[in-house]
Amino acid sequence: MSKDFYEAVRDRRTIYGIDKEKIVPEDRIIKMVQGAVKNAPSAFNSQSARVVVLFGKNHDKLWDITEAELKKIVPAENFSKTAEKIDSFRRGYGSVLFFEDQDVVSELQKKFPTYKDKFPIWSQQGSGILQFIIWTSLEIEGLGVSLQHYNPLIDKEVRKTYKIPDNWELIAQLPFGKPISGAGEKEIMPLEDRIKIFK
Repeated sequence: MSKDFYEAVRDRRTIYGIDKEKIVPEDRIIKMVQGAVKNAPSAFNSQSARVVVLFGKNHDKLWDITEAELKKIVPAENFSKTAEKIDSFRRGYGSVLFFEDQDVVSELQKKFPTYKDKFPIWSQQGSGILQFIIWTSLEIEGLGVSLQHYNPLIDKEVRKTYKIPDNWELIAQLPFGKPISGAGEKEIMPLEDRIKIFK
């Protein structure tokens, strides 16, 4: 029996310890991503989200690119911890890359000038919703997942390597694989400090 929505929301956690054992077929992951992209809400039904799914050597290459770019800015004497973190992502068997189509955002800004300043914000919000849907869906399947943000550092090489259109802006990276370690304890702030209710 699959988890209900609230269980899935509760259990979605950041998992750094992953490996390459394929416990979920690639075709199932692809269908999951397709369903999320098709059904995720977006402001003005803009459908500006774009996604790239990487498996195998293409997944490894993403983290090779990230490591190479980080080597340019992280001092050599401090790089071992950085390399270890990047390698933990590389040990997975796939990554999802999230983009937003800036041509769509620009067209909406022209069409609805009253909301011009809001469309980039709404674009990011739409991407966040999509990221959450895909992250939670992968967790339901038993995969370990974490959300990463190495953009804009890796944007140029990612665009060149995977032939990404210039109008697609990279937003986030989601490596996944079979979990080999847990998430650890999560500290949760008191809800009374975060929610106001008026009846």
